[in-house]
Amino acid sequence: MMPADWRDSLRSILPADYQPEPEAPEAPANKKPWPKLIVTLDRKRAGKTATIISGFEPDDPRCAQLAAALKRHFACGGSSRGGEILLQGDLTQKVKEYLKSC
Repeated sequence: MMPADWRDSLRSILPADYQPEPEAPEAPANKKPWPKLIVTLDRKRAGKTATIISGFEPDDPRCAQLAAALKRHFACGGSSRGGEILLQGDLTQKVKEYLKSC
């Protein structure tokens, strides 16, 4: 005789007092909260301007990832070193809006 449902076939295999184990809640992936970032404008020689984003720890890998994303988004040059991101040009307002939207 064929069972009508797959649950019936499982009931015939498992003991009568079987209770399934509760699923464990998913553990957080050790995500650090974003630090408070400070966006400033730096004026260099010959009228060159640079937007500096500081507030990261020196060894935070998110600093380099954010720098790459910002350079791509704003199509500008820049770098990330020692917990700071430097973007070429006056992008302070645009960067603030971008960071708030993330």
